[in-house]
Amino acid sequence: MSDNFRLKAYLALSFATLFWGLSFVATKFALESFSTFTLVFIRFALASCIFFFIIVIRGFPKFTEKEHMRIFLMALFEPGLYFVFETIGLQHTSAPKVALIIATIPVVVTVFATIFLKEHSSALNLIGMSISIAGILVLISEDLKGSLGIKGSLLGDLYIFGAVISASLYIISARHLGKKHSALEFTSMQIIYASLLYMPAFLWEFPGMPWSKISIQSLWALAFLAIFATVGGFLCYNYALTKVHATKASVFINGIPVVTAISAWLLLGETLSMLQGLGGIIVLLGVFLANIYDIRERVPSNQSLLQ
Repeated sequence: MSDNFRLKAYLALSFATLFWGLSFVATKFALESFSTFTLVFIRFALASCIFFFIIVIRGFPKFTEKEHMRIFLMALFEPGLYFVFETIGLQHTSAPKVALIIATIPVVVTVFATIFLKEHSSALNLIGMSISIAGILVLISEDLKGSLGIKGSLLGDLYIFGAVISASLYIISARHLGKKHSALEFTSMQIIYASLLYMPAFLWEFPGMPWSKISIQSLWALAFLAIFATVGGFLCYNYALTKVHATKASVFINGIPVVTAISAWLLLGETLSMLQGLGGIIVLLGVFLANIYDIRERVPSNQSLLQ
């Protein structure tokens, strides 16, 4: 892959990490006015409208029935089942433990990529992955000392592992589709299918939703979630998956808690200790090592972001 395409791929991964990290703060603001599944549905419905407008102008993407089924399953994995598993899991286990389990996504992706995509990881990639997970442990270490600790039920842990499997299968599916289609093509269908998946839960919550009490702050947060966290985040991440190996892209996910911690400090006034800062630096070092020095990677680069 040329240096130009490599740079674009890593910039896209960085923006996806930034958008998804900020999304946790935006979600906190949005949930002040919206119920959970109402927020999720409207977020993806608005994003679907944006993608639909784009594909009407550019022309509808052509997929086989098998590819449509693959995209539907990809949407079912992420965001579909991932959000459901994570939300339920958080009700049964502690947030620090969730962060640790979610940090194993790159490990699961490595296994799946080896089995399904025949991609192999370099020693530096594995070392960087391990360092990033260690960084997550340092980042949440102060929370582990608190009342929540590392405790949690087995049921909650299983739900979070379900989220890990869902996210990993999404990454593998997107990587496979990216070999034949542009990121815009399959991302647009992924988000449209996702909005349809969340519609039943939205209709169930609709009667009890206090529409007249929605604040301007929540509406701005919703707009950010739809435009940046959904359209921008998924498009950037899927674009990167058409250029770099799944294992490399997955390590960037461990950078999301770092962005969340910094944004919560800046926007919500939450504390950011020296130890958390050190953990963030370790995570970023791990992501750097996992990606920047691999000179063996050769990925076709004949697709553009909006091809």
